[in-house]
Amino acid sequence: MRDWLAHRTAATPGAAALRVAGGAAAADDGEDGDDGPATYRELDDRVEELAGRLSAMGVGVGTHLGVCLPTRPAFVELVHATMRLGAVLVPLHARSTAQELAERALQADCGLVCGDAATEATVVAAAEHAADAGTDLPVATIDTPREGATALADATPETYDLPAWSPGRRLCLLFTSGTTGDPKAVDLRMGNVLASATASAFRLGLDPADRWFDPLPMSHMGGLAPVYRSVCYGTAVALRGSDAPEQQDDGDGAAYGVGGFDPEAALDAMHETGATCTSLVPTMLSRLLDAGDLPDSLRFVLLGGAPASDELLERCAERDVPVAPTYGMTETASQIATARPSEARANPGTVGNPLFTTNVTVVDSGAAVEPGERGELVVSGPAVTPGYYRDSTATERAFGPHGFHTGDAGYRDEDGRIWVLNRLDDRLNPGGETVDPGEVVDTLRAFPSIADAAVVGLPDPEFGERVAALVVADGAVEARALERHCRERLAGYKLPRTVGVTDALPRTASDTVDREAVRARLQAPDADTTVFELGDGASTEAADAEGED
Repeated sequence: MRDWLAHRTAATPGAAALRVAGGAAAADDGEDGDDGPATYRELDDRVEELAGRLSAMGVGVGTHLGVCLPTRPAFVELVHATMRLGAVLVPLHARSTAQELAERALQADCGLVCGDAATEATVVAAAEHAADAGTDLPVATIDTPREGATALADATPETYDLPAWSPGRRLCLLFTSGTTGDPKAVDLRMGNVLASATASAFRLGLDPADRWFDPLPMSHMGGLAPVYRSVCYGTAVALRGSDAPEQQDDGDGAAYGVGGFDPEAALDAMHETGATCTSLVPTMLSRLLDAGDLPDSLRFVLLGGAPASDELLERCAERDVPVAPTYGMTETASQIATARPSEARANPGTVGNPLFTTNVTVVDSGAAVEPGERGELVVSGPAVTPGYYRDSTATERAFGPHGFHTGDAGYRDEDGRIWVLNRLDDRLNPGGETVDPGEVVDTLRAFPSIADAAVVGLPDPEFGERVAALVVADGAVEARALERHCRERLAGYKLPRTVGVTDALPRTASDTVDREAVRARLQAPDADTTVFELGDGASTEAADAEGED
């Protein structure tokens, strides 16, 4: 069995593969923009050449290839070239710090990490971190090198062995946060992704003329899934282009697609490419609605990553936007359940019934409960990962008799629809990104004048939730120094925006941190608590001045 792109090209070589706003390209011409046609035959030719260049750099069957790029056409080519070689794709978040990249690349056993003009400096710095840890991490760039990476374009293509693809073969490793703050690499097999693509088409339908507009990061399943699915369906992926502003981290720390997301430009691209489908997080959809009218060509807006407010759903209903609320996880190769637009309008708040071949059991104290009763949502089926890469402890902890434990509380009604209520743990979700409080707490505790910290989520009218922290200081806490410290160690969207300094963390009778009291103190500071904002010039200066006093 050959890779999916090879099969698609043999079946429908002239079908559209990519549509890029500003130039219908399948190709990336360095970092200078996109031009050229976009059929599957032409995409296949480019992928064949790219696979040969990667082969010349040592990538082959079983190699773990790290890809740290913003969402752009070259990422699509790398996805397919990796599969063609029988290598394992390891998408790495383009807004990660060098330290984060190094940790994840080493954890995933990457044999090469590929970046571009936007990420090369960070990727090269990550390789230096890896060298300090005693591991050689080769780095390459798809663009003209500026920071010392090797140019893929300079590698002379070599022949390579074709792998024997099967449903059980490892396709990709995607990182997700765990409750301890340690990142886990989700092991997804070809069969997992194919089962998810099939079930999604059964639920949402399929049109050969579909163009899936993909503004999400391809380091997340929400952005990567359309790349795999479209080649299975024979439909097109629609993108903004290689010079899109959201490819850069604007420093505000919000989630990708939120803080740097340009809704006007995205809206123009959706209209220009004739988008019929798209995946968004609620904040992105809200900004698009503020910017103007979504294309009439849209069949559905797959809305996930975070709960959608009743207000947002009402706005969509008033403007006839076909929203399909969905619930999914990296561990399930994307969707677990999805409500068709008509069902979502009739039953606001539900994410619909489980997809075909996906089983969802509501469990309380280890036993399945009746419809209407609340418990943890547990999932099984062919789309569910076999586990976490080289982490048997986490894998064993995540699975039980009924399947994979999602960590989400919810219930199923008499008609089998799923209603997701909240997390069972304390993970945060600003603008569709997952943030583990433990990771942020560890970073804050490493700051010289902070003795202890608690991290919670506060309501945010734009992002849904913002990261906030209450810290115990044994010295002055200068806001700018704290922000520099955090940005060196955390991706921008993990940065605590609201920080309170106090003498002691509020605790319960059992001596655990009283999280509700922490939220209350951050929102209404008492006499012993000083609150300031990070990422805002005026408030940062005020906090620095206060610290100097």
